[in-house]
Amino acid sequence: MPDIDPAATGAKPRSTAWQTALTMLQEAEPPFIPEGAHAMTVVIEYPPGDPGTPPHRHSGPAFGYVVEGEMLLEIEGQPERVVRAGEAFWEPGGDVIHYQDGNNRDDIPLRFTVTMLCEPGKPMLTLVEEEELAQRKDRRAPRAS
Repeated sequence: MPDIDPAATGAKPRSTAWQTALTMLQEAEPPFIPEGAHAMTVVIEYPPGDPGTPPHRHSGPAFGYVVEGEMLLEIEGQPERVVRAGEAFWEPGGDVIHYQDGNNRDDIPLRFTVTMLCEPGKPMLTLVEEEELAQRKDRRAPRAS
């Protein structure tokens, strides 16, 4: 089949923007994906200064992206860190405790998305009791003073 000049037929030439449109934000190899998992993507919004969800865990791995603001993120075994707008994060899920996901700023809101792979029959988020936090305190990374 001969090449047809789009200009001759009045057709608009195809864009090549797709060839450079992708920017890799993060790539991770989760330690496991629960059997029969389903994916869920949510948007979380916290007002200025909000501490976020109390310590919790997810039944499967979670991948996130900060859309607006700054998140103070702390996952068991990792030092706390600030994740800013335009940056991605992930957590392995399962038995790992997610200590913090609060708004690091008291002057602007925080908005982030999270895609989770959830284990069937289990809630996507389970709060961790104080007793368990005390038992596992040796797994928490030293915190900045």
